[in-house]
Amino acid sequence: MQKLRTQVAIVGAGPAGLVLAHLLHLDGIESIVIENQSRHYIENRVRAGLLEQGSADVLIETGVGERLQRECLMHHGLFLKFNREMHRIDFEALVDRTVMIYAQQEVIKDLVAARLDYGAPLFFEVSQVSVHELDATRPRVRFTHAGEAQEIECDYIAGCDGHYGVCRPAMPNLEVFERHYPFGWLGILAEAPPARDELVYTHHERGFALLTMRTRQVSRLYLQCAPDEDIKHWSDERIWDELRIRVEGGEQWRLPEGPIFQKGITAMTSSVVEPMQYGRLFIAGDAAHIVPPTGAKGMNLAIADVRVLARALRRHYKSGNGDLLRDYSKVCLRRVWKVQRFSWWMTALLHRFPDDNEFDQRRQLAELDYVTSSQAAARTLAENYVGLPMEWE
Repeated sequence: MQKLRTQVAIVGAGPAGLVLAHLLHLDGIESIVIENQSRHYIENRVRAGLLEQGSADVLIETGVGERLQRECLMHHGLFLKFNREMHRIDFEALVDRTVMIYAQQEVIKDLVAARLDYGAPLFFEVSQVSVHELDATRPRVRFTHAGEAQEIECDYIAGCDGHYGVCRPAMPNLEVFERHYPFGWLGILAEAPPARDELVYTHHERGFALLTMRTRQVSRLYLQCAPDEDIKHWSDERIWDELRIRVEGGEQWRLPEGPIFQKGITAMTSSVVEPMQYGRLFIAGDAAHIVPPTGAKGMNLAIADVRVLARALRRHYKSGNGDLLRDYSKVCLRRVWKVQRFSWWMTALLHRFPDDNEFDQRRQLAELDYVTSSQAAARTLAENYVGLPMEWE
């Protein structure tokens, strides 16, 4: 078994793992990143693409945001559509902040390129990953790479390996809080220009719909559907017909259409585990929590987690003060639950639930009317959507 030594072993090369590795590198803290997928896979799998301003600022300020600044689509607000009428929430006017569209796989490409440029260890296509001696002074990560067994001895382990990774199950006495929603999202990518310059969230009696985009030539569109829906029953023609029914009407515009080149169904789940640390193992991102995509928070919450962890590790290595490391879980969970609240609220506001009656429908419409007619309510939505500030900002 080949022996490796580093300060922080990072399991997982998603946004959480790679942002953490980058922040640690800038602080002179050594890390090794391992990933069970190939570089091609992580740089091309389609994921959400909305960045809060705080997330974008981190990437730009740390030197990996050049392409982001050049290619992103800035959004200064969003639209809520209900009763076939469009209402705009103006982020800049309400909270003086914005969001931007820049696909997660593009963030991954930028971070991988930066890490390889400065020559820091990054292992792809590893297998048989396991973590050991988590409450000892030298925890270990074992894995196989290119047929060779390897072991990393480190000071700390960052578990950024997602909901089904190995790090979370290695933590004893976890409390798991979950909610499974009685619907899913049918999502497509289509070669069609975006319907609007900003996202359109639609409440409709047949179910929720969302119009967003990946580029100026590619639209990302979603329909509420049953969680166990068979995608084979959704032809391209049926998808476009349903989208037109839910999002058109009330304005003189038509939904741009084009060839669909990807489609799939995503279940809707909220999940949080507590605590987010055990011994010298800290989990972040999807390893610690899942949010429904309605509030566009998944990648942003992962970046927020590792900003806290990087700051705590920096203080520990520079001054020997471990207070922030001990408080990592408490600090992160305070934000996590606020984000869960907002994501649940957006989901409940816009979707049809199977047991909804006429009272529920009218209550939803009244709340949408309130949000779009009250500056205080609109500001609350805008403040949460663009991203709550970090505690130390």
